[in-house]
Amino acid sequence: MTDDLGRSPPHLNTLVLLTAMSVLSLNMFLPSMAAIAAEFDVDYAVANLSLGGFLAITVILQVVIGPLSDRYGRRPVMLWGLAIFTFGSAGCLWAASIEGFLFWRMLQTAGVVGIALSRAVVRDMHGPQEAASKLGYISMVMAIAPMLGPTVGGLLHESFGWRASFVVYLVMGFGLLALCWRDLGETNTDRAATMGEQFATYPALLKSRRFWGYALCSGFSVGAFYVHITGSVLVGAEVFGLSPSSVGMSVGAIAIGFSFGSYLSGKLAQRLPLWILILSGRVVGLFGLLLGLAIVLAGFVHPVTFTSAVIFVGIGNGLTLPSTNSGAMSVRPKLAGSASGLSGAMSVAIGAVMTSVTGAVLTPQNGVLLLYGLMIGCVAISLLCAIYVRWLDIKEPLEETSEAA
Repeated sequence: MTDDLGRSPPHLNTLVLLTAMSVLSLNMFLPSMAAIAAEFDVDYAVANLSLGGFLAITVILQVVIGPLSDRYGRRPVMLWGLAIFTFGSAGCLWAASIEGFLFWRMLQTAGVVGIALSRAVVRDMHGPQEAASKLGYISMVMAIAPMLGPTVGGLLHESFGWRASFVVYLVMGFGLLALCWRDLGETNTDRAATMGEQFATYPALLKSRRFWGYALCSGFSVGAFYVHITGSVLVGAEVFGLSPSSVGMSVGAIAIGFSFGSYLSGKLAQRLPLWILILSGRVVGLFGLLLGLAIVLAGFVHPVTFTSAVIFVGIGNGLTLPSTNSGAMSVRPKLAGSASGLSGAMSVAIGAVMTSVTGAVLTPQNGVLLLYGLMIGCVAISLLCAIYVRWLDIKEPLEETSEAA
């Protein structure tokens, strides 16, 4: 390790802050959405493009950012991404029309480098098990930030107006750009000489059954989370008659479980094989949901039992996701950035599909049972993917023995 600027590996706290910025860029301004629509005199659906469009471009960017960082390095791609995010934040702050606001908001999607490349940096620096441990601690931020973000955004809006959130984004962008300039040394020491050489190695990743097993396990684990946050709003309000604040607590229960599960991953990943944590997480999530469903079928339909069941989903995801992310990036370590970006894009895409399906089929009449059914379906699929990866580990223990593994 060297202390030269641009060469010293980053501290874990830097990666945690980058991950928090990426998460907050999605949701902190959400309480201001109605005010944004009113100020620019447009329908709420138009203003909501600042969320839907953001997610769509995020999927695309994650696919692109990973390969770029594999070829040119993590540091330059991270710095450019943060600079564009900062520039977009300034544009949103001073936007005078909805068209301008949406344009600058789409530039803010460059902030996805924070979460996509932080994972790759961790894998560059550590072996699979230690990487899973570090990712477990980073994942705790992914549980806390979604809960705190809208709360902070709401307070900022009430105190200073909707543009206050974008002042915070601007400050975060500048601050993290300066921090990464000083602390984020290059960790990708095995780069391809040209983009042509880089692309020539992709089939080794895309043909890997093990990579797709890890990525789909992650995707459907995240899918269960999206089903919950989409459906719990309807179930809490329409079925249980909860107040908005109580609905928020119900929705946030899964994040509490995820934070605890991620903490356990951080503690256990260096001592246990990845497959044990992955399968344990899937079993814990499925057990909690089946127990909750059994209680509902027995006639006990109550918000406490419902919320308690989904906490197990959060714990299971916290145990599973750091290890599946590490596993996906370990299939071809030279393509860790590409693997991180592609698996992350798949998770967002599966989450978006499950959000749409849940919103389309859920009603107050079928709400509780169907919500359980959709979550159980996602967790069951992720469990099958985890079992498949374990089967590959036993059948073909060395990935390098088969380019198509």
